[in-house]
Amino acid sequence: MNHWTTGTGAEAASVSTSTGGRGGGLVRYVVAAALARTADGGAVVAVILLVTSSGGSGTLAGALGACITAPHLLGPFVARPLDVARDGRKVIASACLLYAVVLTTGVLTYARVPTVVTALLLAVAGTCGPLLTGGISSRLPAIVGPETRTQRRAQGWDVATYGIGGTVGPSLVAALSGWASPSAAALALAGGAGVAAGGVLLLPYAPAAHGGDRAAILKPGPTLALMARTGQLRRTVYLTMIVALGVAALPITAVHMTKVLGIDTSTAAVLTAAYGLGNLVGSAVVMVFPLTGDPDRLMRRLALGVVVGLGMVAASPVFSLSVAAYGLTGLLNALFFAATLAARTEYAPVGVRAQVFIWVAALKITSGSAGTALAGSLTGLDVRLPLLLGAAGISAAVLAATLEKRTAGSLAGSR
Repeated sequence: MNHWTTGTGAEAASVSTSTGGRGGGLVRYVVAAALARTADGGAVVAVILLVTSSGGSGTLAGALGACITAPHLLGPFVARPLDVARDGRKVIASACLLYAVVLTTGVLTYARVPTVVTALLLAVAGTCGPLLTGGISSRLPAIVGPETRTQRRAQGWDVATYGIGGTVGPSLVAALSGWASPSAAALALAGGAGVAAGGVLLLPYAPAAHGGDRAAILKPGPTLALMARTGQLRRTVYLTMIVALGVAALPITAVHMTKVLGIDTSTAAVLTAAYGLGNLVGSAVVMVFPLTGDPDRLMRRLALGVVVGLGMVAASPVFSLSVAAYGLTGLLNALFFAATLAARTEYAPVGVRAQVFIWVAALKITSGSAGTALAGSLTGLDVRLPLLLGAAGISAAVLAATLEKRTAGSLAGSR
């Protein structure tokens, strides 16, 4: 089924005209997405540093940090406006601006207003987060056009913006906090989100897929049900979740691996940096050599690659090999992530694409959080246990996906 053939011929011509100079549109997309995701990725670190540097307890810091991260789970319920809006750019730009305003207000009024007020402001920012991540990604297909190879290369750039957000955001906050203050770092992130709003509005316009019939756009619950009964989307969801669960152990394991390897604990940052660098290298690989083939098959193969990476981390006897293993796992996970973006793009009905993107992102974040908590509880038993369980879980998910795919093919062939 080709989900690109939507709308009238006039609408298609409109898209072609409005995206003239797709290279320029992609550049604007990368800048806007990188700024938005840097703000989203660094905000929780800025909040934690703000609280602790002001004499607040670790419990309070964690609670306020959770106010930004936890609302990402509400993503599917704030995604529908993207699918029903006549111009989705305005929805995302409004979310970026709201994020900037409430984060700025929360930071500037911290300790001057009741804590519950700060918590509510940060929760509003967190609720905007899904639109800054998966919401922006849903705009990419309309920018780069229907050619598969062009889409796959652009998805490499998209993966890179996530990598930038997850590595540059926290690093920028740490640097600015040391040079100035955590408040200044948070305000810089808010400013970046505000600039991202302008960048989003400069993206090429794409006509709404609903063609004026907004009532035809599914609500969050029915969208999730659609994903559950559509084999390709269902496999995309559970493979994404299980891989996220597995790789979430890496930052926790890095700290404990230093003790096993007999090196200073501070060098754990080298391992996590190697993972981040590998992630960026992986996204560059997709830009230069776009993934080819069926995303359903690619996800399974690349998920097994992540299993290999986790196994190498667990088996590494010396620090240098551990650094290489972390880097390789980051690279393979970036390739896997690019395959999931391709799956969401090519398998989601165009009328609910934004909701599918954000549903998968929300479930991925939930699974990653669970993986972090699980790893923290298991490392006391054995440092490598979370990695081995993660590898086993991913292998089981790939096996399930393979059997499911073959069964579906056999049933289709017998009809």
